[in-house]
Amino acid sequence: MPVDTERDRIALDGREIRAAERVYLMLNKPRGYVTTASDERGRDTVYTLLADADLPWLAPVGRLDKASEGLLLLTNDSAWAARVTAPESHVEKTYHVQIDRVPDASLLASLKRGVDDEGEHLSARKVSELRRGQKNAWLEIVLDEGRNRQIRRLLAAHGIGVLRLVRVAIGPVALGTLAKGAFRTLDPSEIADLAL
Repeated sequence: MPVDTERDRIALDGREIRAAERVYLMLNKPRGYVTTASDERGRDTVYTLLADADLPWLAPVGRLDKASEGLLLLTNDSAWAARVTAPESHVEKTYHVQIDRVPDASLLASLKRGVDDEGEHLSARKVSELRRGQKNAWLEIVLDEGRNRQIRRLLAAHGIGVLRLVRVAIGPVALGTLAKGAFRTLDPSEIADLAL
């Protein structure tokens, strides 16, 4: 039954019940952890990194696959999480991706145009080269929608292998200098900016 938390009082056996405090975290997910509460194959999950933190139950806001690393949001505010991940919100997600070749301008343009894969159109909102070596390069890829393994599938369709994939920002919230495996609470302005 809907309630007005500002005016209504809810009690059970005479004891007042209050809603859980809302928690909003960012975690720097290391490679090798899965984004699930438990894993049938016994792999480490992101919850292992939060085990000693005395937190309420938190759910991931989106996912990063086992081989990916970087910024992962977690919260117990399901309405906020739904706004952040809703396709119509177009919250940009920024990734730094090390690829197994040195790109040229036509490849970058092709990644922006995209490809059709398994009935879905996969493309990047923005693509730019960050730096290059002799045999590989780092790209910055920005998405404004979240399809399953979108970057890996887009690059594979172009015959490109991914060496590392790091999410560095979601909307205006950047990973910054947060250490691998560490987490911090989002500040009120970050929470508000993501839910627009």
